[in-house]
Amino acid sequence: MSARTLRITLIVLATIGLGWATYLTYVHYSGEAPVCSLKGNPCSQVQKSVYSELAGVPVALIGAIGYLVILGTLLIGDDERARFATAALTLGGFGFSLYLTYREVFTLHKICEDCVASAVIMTILMCLSVWRFLRGGETAGAALDDDGGPPVEAGTGVESAAPLGTAS
Repeated sequence: MSARTLRITLIVLATIGLGWATYLTYVHYSGEAPVCSLKGNPCSQVQKSVYSELAGVPVALIGAIGYLVILGTLLIGDDERARFATAALTLGGFGFSLYLTYREVFTLHKICEDCVASAVIMTILMCLSVWRFLRGGETAGAALDDDGGPPVEAGTGVESAAPLGTAS
């Protein structure tokens, strides 16, 4: 997968997550029951539980802000700092989703399909963003020298600097 395709995939997933979390924030503040296809509407029960807020702030709003910040790191650029910020934020979001899923399953004994969908999105975001960070940036226009040596910038004849930790 190219760096561009990976970044676009992450942007689409973060946008979907933002939309989902925004919907759940609306449900929280409006008092309406969330759309849930499971019998007994466990989503509503989870949304009204003590675990639906952290220090008085709805976890759905925390999720929406998290997705928005992740989206921001994806839109600011594709340098190492942006890739690291995205990976760090998605790792944090994954950990928070893991905690909330634990509370759903082992404390509330309910499964909210909206919460599971958000957790799945965050898990995929985390995996892809960590992979994106670990593989580093792709050097545009770089090609191997004729002797198989370090990459040479196209048209310049000047060797490109190897990323840290990859020097031979």
